[in-house]
Amino acid sequence: MVRERPMRAALLALLYGVSGAFSLINAAWPIRADSPVVLGLFIGVVGVVLAGVIWWRSARLSDAEVHAALLLAAVLVALLASQSMTRVGVVALGPIVITLCLYAGWFLPLITARLHAAAIIALASTGAALARPDRFLVFWLVAVVTAAFLTEIQGRLAEQLRRAATTDPLTGLANRRAWEAEATRVLAHTRRTGEPVTVALLDLDHFKEVNDQSGHEAGDELLRDLTARWSGELRQSDLLGRYGGDEFVLCLPGTDAAGTAEILARLDASHPFRWSVGTATAVEGDTLSTMLSRADAALYEHKRRSRAG
Repeated sequence: MVRERPMRAALLALLYGVSGAFSLINAAWPIRADSPVVLGLFIGVVGVVLAGVIWWRSARLSDAEVHAALLLAAVLVALLASQSMTRVGVVALGPIVITLCLYAGWFLPLITARLHAAAIIALASTGAALARPDRFLVFWLVAVVTAAFLTEIQGRLAEQLRRAATTDPLTGLANRRAWEAEATRVLAHTRRTGEPVTVALLDLDHFKEVNDQSGHEAGDELLRDLTARWSGELRQSDLLGRYGGDEFVLCLPGTDAAGTAEILARLDASHPFRWSVGTATAVEGDTLSTMLSRADAALYEHKRRSRAG
């Protein structure tokens, strides 16, 4: 899945727009008499038009469209390379290859970025080989090896940053921001399919006493152990997140109130530490905010009854 939709569209549009503009300039004022003017004009028009389309679609740009745009850019680079009659002409395409690979490394999952980089390098290299300019191989190898290394570096860095931005460092669960984003997508999906979905707020009872009596390290160890056992009882589709402090939140796709009770019973049996819970199953017109509000009210009522009992 591709991430950061608005920025990815803006940069992809910029990439196509700048490349298209340079192609049009080269077609208007060719460097050599045998320069591929018609091809340059075609690529320039395609680049400018697609830049406008990508910019217009912006946040609506789908993952498939991004993949297609990157592959099309690689094909266009290969066409230009195949018509480059000189070593300088071919090697000058190296920065474009590197830019495409850097884009893939930042906006795509690492495995997908590697596949795109391999395709981009293979297509561009095929075009360069077809042109057969004199003594270009060493210079071209420098460009493509650089592109491959930068894709790996960029992809790993992007993965680390995304993980840091979406993961609670103590428990390894989704943090509040990441959980809300994913739960919102789940809710939108269940609206289309008509499946039930339930959210639950879980609040640890007397957790402050653990920190006060045994220290924060003991409290941290309790949180790690508790959430690890909970995670072992959940399905792959369930989403558990740390909402803050000693409060956790759970999204249960395809689960009604009865199914939620069964899952919560398994969680309760998995660890002796006590906690309170409030749940809300989606009804027509619900948003994630309204569901969380109902779950919070149910949690408060649960705690009130526990204190009264």
